Amino acid sequence: MNFARDVVDAADPKRTALVSLDPFGGRRTFSFGEVSERAAGVAGGLLASGIGRGDVVLTLVGNRPEWVLSLVACFRIGAVALPCTEQLRAQDLRARMEKVDPKLVICAERNREALDASGWTGTVIPAEELPLTAEPAPAADLGPEDPALITFTSGTSGEPKPIRHGQRYLAGQRTQAEHWLGARPGDLCWCTAASGWSKSARNVFIAPWVMGAAGLLHDVRFDPAERMEVVAGEGVDVLCMAPTEYRAIAKSGSLRELPGLRHAVAAGEPLNPEVVELWRDATGVEIHDGYGQTETGALTGMPIGPPVKPGSMGKALPGVKLWIEEGELCADPATVPTFFIDGPPGTWHTGDRVSEDEQGYLWFEGRTDDVIISAGYRIGPFEVESALLTHPAVAEAAAVAAPDEVRGSIVRAVVVLRDGSEPGEELARALQDHVKERTAPYKYPRIVEFTDALPKTASGKIKRAELREE
Repeated sequence: MNFARDVVDAADPKRTALVSLDPFGGRRTFSFGEVSERAAGVAGGLLASGIGRGDVVLTLVGNRPEWVLSLVACFRIGAVALPCTEQLRAQDLRARMEKVDPKLVICAERNREALDASGWTGTVIPAEELPLTAEPAPAADLGPEDPALITFTSGTSGEPKPIRHGQRYLAGQRTQAEHWLGARPGDLCWCTAASGWSKSARNVFIAPWVMGAAGLLHDVRFDPAERMEVVAGEGVDVLCMAPTEYRAIAKSGSLRELPGLRHAVAAGEPLNPEVVELWRDATGVEIHDGYGQTETGALTGMPIGPPVKPGSMGKALPGVKLWIEEGELCADPATVPTFFIDGPPGTWHTGDRVSEDEQGYLWFEGRTDDVIISAGYRIGPFEVESALLTHPAVAEAAAVAAPDEVRGSIVRAVVVLRDGSEPGEELARALQDHVKERTAPYKYPRIVEFTDALPKTASGKIKRAELREE
């Protein structure tokens, strides 16, 4: 198998593959034929630079065509792509290099200072000077377990670790592309994740392309109003964003009708039910939540067709075997389109607590170490956070356990307020009462604290372990 040959080269060469928007208002489109030709040229340049099958190529490029061409070039010759987000600092890059030992780095000029500060002394190819005119490289014949891609976990607890995915991971994206992402031939799909994250590697271009759809690249920082303008102006058919982005747009007042948008999905963290309802009422589109991990890729998704159940992460994707063991979601690695560096045979323990309703829909409750046990009650932090986020004064919230002599633990809420709201005892009591009205009273936070910002990973996930340690 070879993704570059079987998907890119095999596509209608005249069909649009990429639409790229830059920070200066520029717009470029690339057909599959152009991507095929240019990626083959970059692959030839990599070979000429001494890169061979199994060698790791680190990319430090934003959401730009050069990033996509670099990855496709690696896939073509059997090199292993390690895309890194531009948010990484020198020490982050150094840690990744020590664990993976790349042979070459493709770096955008705006990231060169961070790369140099990391101590890298090896070969660097400027992203702006990709060897597009090099002798085109033929597509290598690769096995399903040959490595294709390395992504690092976000490190919500402990140091980020590298996850190596095989060639079958690329072809295996067809399942989620068809049954959750919902891409169709000729669609324009926009996955807004920054290059370097697990979801960006899957859904910016790989999943759309296996379905004959195009991917949109927008190389700018997140702005709620601009995000909506691009969706409407470019005629995006399928939108894939993080729940944080959906929440931010809803709270900013930027929601509007989007007659061209057919489908929307979310993944990366739990999606609050009220956000699904706000988007449905404003745009007419229901957000289909899904669940996966860096190690596994997509595992579940809200099915396409049946009514959405707000707050649920859907059902297991077709062919994926999942079960709940003592409250923890487990998977059969043999049914997941990836492989792990040190994966256990037979069972993959996700570390996430999940419940299942009578219809087979799954509901996220929290990480196994995030669940709060208070006076015998098991309380998922997501339930408390969802209730808090429905209050107009709350921008962000995290719920963690705090020790208590009587109850063992109690719920402690750490809240970031929206502009114009003042912290204080009166608001704290109001938030406690609000939670009691929204969910079972035993879940309400007995401690409410206010902060300017929550500790997060570079991918935006809350570091609850750090909050617990305070």
